Amino acid sequence: MQAAVISSFPFPSYFASSKRLKMTTASPDFSPHTRRPGVSTLLLLLVAVVLLSCFLLHTAVQFGITTNNGSPLYSDSKENSLERVLKVASMPDNTVILTTLNEAWAAPDSVIDLFLESFRMGDQTRWLLNHLLIVSLDQKAFSRCMAVHSHCFSLVTEGVDFSHEAYFMTPDYLKMMWRRIDFLRSVLEMGYNFVFTDADIMWFRDPFPHFHPDADFQIACDHFSGRSDDLENKPNGGFKFVRSNKRSIEFYKFWHASRGLYPGLHDQDVLNKIKNDSFILEMGLHLRFLDTSYFGGFCEPSEDLDEVCTMHANCCLGLSSKLHDLRILLEDWKMYVSSSPMGSESYGWRVPLNCSLDSLHLYVQQPDPTWPNSI
Repeated sequence: MQAAVISSFPFPSYFASSKRLKMTTASPDFSPHTRRPGVSTLLLLLVAVVLLSCFLLHTAVQFGITTNNGSPLYSDSKENSLERVLKVASMPDNTVILTTLNEAWAAPDSVIDLFLESFRMGDQTRWLLNHLLIVSLDQKAFSRCMAVHSHCFSLVTEGVDFSHEAYFMTPDYLKMMWRRIDFLRSVLEMGYNFVFTDADIMWFRDPFPHFHPDADFQIACDHFSGRSDDLENKPNGGFKFVRSNKRSIEFYKFWHASRGLYPGLHDQDVLNKIKNDSFILEMGLHLRFLDTSYFGGFCEPSEDLDEVCTMHANCCLGLSSKLHDLRILLEDWKMYVSSSPMGSESYGWRVPLNCSLDSLHLYVQQPDPTWPNSI
């Protein structure tokens, strides 16, 4: 299993060589002609040992050198860096699939298990698991990832606890969303293309044949107008394919910096604000929106099971409602794939059920900050 941890940004500074602690001590002479060391000498040696231990521990934590259970392991930091994990997980063209995970979604029989199961039961999607890197936002999520998947990376944010379900539009929720944008920017700067997918998206078919070949940045939609270049489409940041180049890197920097212009908004709302900005036109970014016929969700389901690639549990409030409807979604897919070709046309989705759009409309009209973010 490949795993790594990193503690803070910017990433380039973490891949620079660390300064080594140099300690010079005289070798003890244990010949009969020497005196036994006094108390002060023993005390100095003890202090030196403690300082060296603290230094090694700090280095291990700083550079994320861990064993499979997350405990510190003293090794070469370069061999355990994000870059190494990306290299192992990526496809020959430097493309990797990324998702983020916290403790709330990492529990047994929770979102992450359904997510991985969809790859295993999808139509020729199992091989994509070889290129999936799970980015854990807390230690328990990292430990669970190491138990169920091959490629894991722990992204730690000092002073912020991302382990619990993030409630919609709370300060911790906003920090988590913007941290994700900054992390993805760093992946692009390292030369890797990525498909970012929320873990509440079920993968049923290989999406790559349906990506636009000329697009730098392409993103799924809550509602699709019918045209991939229509800026009136309603994007959803839970699923996107981004190619690493100068334009996409500048776009991510601009996106992240724009949060200062729209304080209190999350990344998706800020994207809606800036997608018409002249700066994006000037940088020459090729932006496309993905058709919900292939990349659907509970907001706008993919109606044709013979065509669907992914289904997102969007437009859904509450983890329990999300899990309920995702389990039914997987059951529907199982019935579809087990049916004869002649009978497959009769199958469709029974969801959303608990993820009703009526409850979402109620939330929009009368927002309740205690409702968790599952939209």
